[in-house]
Amino acid sequence: MTAFNPVTPALLDQLAQIVGAGGISTAQADLDLHAKDQSQHAAHPAEVVIWPSSAQQVADVLKLANTHAIPVTPWGVGTGLEGNSIPLYGGILLSFERMNQIVEVHADDFQVTVQPGIGHKDLNAALARYGLFFPPDPGANASVGGMLANNAAGIRTVKYGASKDNVLKMQVALADGRLIHVGSRSVKQSAGYDLLHLFVGSEGTLGVITEATLKLVPVPQHMSAVVAGFPSIQSAVETVVAVRGSGLDPAALELVDAAHARMLNSVDGVDLPETPVLFMEFHAAQESGLAAGLEMVQQICEEMGATSFKSTTDTAERKRLWHARHHSYEIMVRMHPDKTFFINDVAVPISAYPELIAYVEQLRDTRGITCYMIGHAGDGNIHVEFPYADEAGHALAMEINGLIVMKALELGGTCTGEHGVGIGKAKYLPAEHGEGLDVMRTIKQALDPNGILNPGKVLVEA
Repeated sequence: MTAFNPVTPALLDQLAQIVGAGGISTAQADLDLHAKDQSQHAAHPAEVVIWPSSAQQVADVLKLANTHAIPVTPWGVGTGLEGNSIPLYGGILLSFERMNQIVEVHADDFQVTVQPGIGHKDLNAALARYGLFFPPDPGANASVGGMLANNAAGIRTVKYGASKDNVLKMQVALADGRLIHVGSRSVKQSAGYDLLHLFVGSEGTLGVITEATLKLVPVPQHMSAVVAGFPSIQSAVETVVAVRGSGLDPAALELVDAAHARMLNSVDGVDLPETPVLFMEFHAAQESGLAAGLEMVQQICEEMGATSFKSTTDTAERKRLWHARHHSYEIMVRMHPDKTFFINDVAVPISAYPELIAYVEQLRDTRGITCYMIGHAGDGNIHVEFPYADEAGHALAMEINGLIVMKALELGGTCTGEHGVGIGKAKYLPAEHGEGLDVMRTIKQALDPNGILNPGKVLVEA
């Protein structure tokens, strides 16, 4: 690891000249606010927080930091779950909270160009007037830059894809201060290396995203929500595979275990069966198409042993259900005020999903652990959530998490479906990528030879 230098008073003066006196702070309150994300990883304060207001300012800050070997950690809004934006080595915390504007809406092309600090929910609220929306939905109002840097996904991945599938072009600031454009506003692109997707998911370790042009889709004319209860989690999971194999095209297909369903019922207006539950959503251009799809999915659920089935096209009811699903973590934390939570995140091919879930259930039964399962079942992604109260509980959660990760890899999956590598998943990359990890290190060395960009994330010392 590079031996980094401290941020000196002289460097603070130079940084202030770049971003202005109002764009820099060493106040303890600001350092503490940006020292930790929503994960269980320990807080590490930076030495200074910088709020740039333009791409050129970002580039100038990086150039100065690179010259003086100062680590730089990009920050969106801190909703990450793997410590992705924790400034492990101090230095500069580069916050994009003020670069939160829509640059241009290209409505006829179903595209929008934005600054990285805009929240995806805020973006979609602004796009509603055009009848368009940006599909990836990780739940929290994550910044678009953070979503791209982390390749966030969420509930609609099964239909619309993850962040990587919904970006066309980006402006990126490199460690040496260069500003480059990667990708194109053309939907078809085959000119040279795919640098666009090199930076997507790199968590700010190769470059810092300063602008992005995103794909949009029309707001669906007709939407429905489905809640189906099952006698066992295995029958629910097998239904996921059946729905995906039926030719139906769900916009969301979520698995909630019985314990989680009971917790979600604490939200006003939510009345779920307290059994394993599948949440589904369907989008259609015509009401007849939606009705035919609902009839087919009900038949599948009943054939797979569903004990309850309810569908609704009522907008308020559908939003209430998804509000509860999106806030399931906050509900769980509220109901366990004396516990800390670790959230596992793995994904496997859909055909292997039943075996993965059965393995988690086996671990839960044989090891006597408390855990909850909730996940984006339609794309093979599961989150196993472990509450713990002390170091022994944390150690057990980490042990079980490691077993689940290795099982996912054995089944042809990945150690992280959407939370990114950050701090916690780096140790699993050798098992997942083998010699490919050396290629990643070569790319990192070429783009960031001084190692200043978000050090301690994704790649660790060999």
